[in-house]
Amino acid sequence: MLSRTHRSAAAAVTALVALLAAGCASGDAAAQDAGTPAAAEEGAWPRTVTHELGETEIPAEPVRIVSTSVTLTGILLSIDAPVTGSAATTPAASNQDTGFFDWWADVAVDRGVEVVYQNLEFDEEAVIAAEPDLIVMSTTGADATAEHYDALSAIAPTIALDYSAATWQDVAVELGAATGLEDAAAETVAAFDARVAEVADAITVPEGTVNAVVFNGGAQDTAFAKPAGSHGTLLTALGFDVVGADEALDTSEQARTDFAFVSLENTVTALTGDTVFIISGDQDTADALLAEPVLANAPAVRSGQVHPLGDDSFRVDYYSASQIVDTVEGLFS
Repeated sequence: MLSRTHRSAAAAVTALVALLAAGCASGDAAAQDAGTPAAAEEGAWPRTVTHELGETEIPAEPVRIVSTSVTLTGILLSIDAPVTGSAATTPAASNQDTGFFDWWADVAVDRGVEVVYQNLEFDEEAVIAAEPDLIVMSTTGADATAEHYDALSAIAPTIALDYSAATWQDVAVELGAATGLEDAAAETVAAFDARVAEVADAITVPEGTVNAVVFNGGAQDTAFAKPAGSHGTLLTALGFDVVGADEALDTSEQARTDFAFVSLENTVTALTGDTVFIISGDQDTADALLAEPVLANAPAVRSGQVHPLGDDSFRVDYYSASQIVDTVEGLFS
C-alpha cells in the first residue's frame, strides 16, 4: 500500500509539478464549484467557504479540527489536516479499540485524534468540550449531521460536504482549500493518481464489462456502484469498463450518484458484467454470490469471475482506495 509518510520529498514535488502542469483540472473544478478559494490567495485569511448548507467564514488557519463525519476524517488525515477529534462508529463494526475505520485507525491514534462520540450518536456537549476552531460535517450517509448544522455553527465555523457526490480526491481538494492545506491536498491526490496510472499500465484488464456490487444475499438489496461514483471512477481509472444497474430497478428513495439499490430478484437482470467486483466483502461473500441460485446464469457467475475487493472497500478515501488499488494489482498483474 502506498504510504505518504515514506514518500521522498523529491517524488512528492515531482508529482505536484506534474499535477499543476496538467492544470489540476478535477481539483480546481471541485474548489471552484464549492466556492472554496482556488479563488483566495494561498495563506490568506479569513476566507469564506461556500458549502452544501451555506457560506462560512473561517477567520484563521484551523489548528483544532473536529469531524462529525467518520468518512471525512480519513480524507482529512490524508492531507495532514490537524484533526484533534472525530466521531466514531460502532467498535464492533470497525476498529475494536476506537470505532475509527480500520484502514486509518492507526494513523488517527498516532496523531492523537480523540473520539468525540461513539456509535455515530451525536453529542453536542462532547463537540463543545473538544474546543474546535473548525467543524467538518457530512450531509449524507450514516454519519450525516445536517440537522445539527445550526448547533454546530454556534460552536465554531462549520462546513458541510456531500461525499457521495464526488470522488475522495475532489473532497480532499475542497478540504485543502478550506483549511489552508492546498499544497498537501494536491500532493496527496497527485501521488495517488500516479499510483493508479502505474497499476493501470501494469495489469491485464479482462475483456468485457464490470459490475461492482455490495452483495447482501437475500437479506437486503444489492448495491450496484454507478460509473460516476467513487468506486466506478476508481475502477475506470484502472482500465475497467464499469456498468451500473438500470435506473428503473433502483429502489432507493433518495437520488444518489454512487449506488443504485436493486432487489435480489432484479439483481440477475442487472448483473450483466463479465467480471464482478465485491465491495465490502471477502472471499466468503464472493462464494455466497457464486452460490446464489437466482444468479446462476449471470455471465460472471458462469465464468467464475467474481472477485472481492475486501471488507474495507465500501467507504472510499485515500487509505481504503489505496488498498483497493493494491488488491486489483494482485488480481490482474
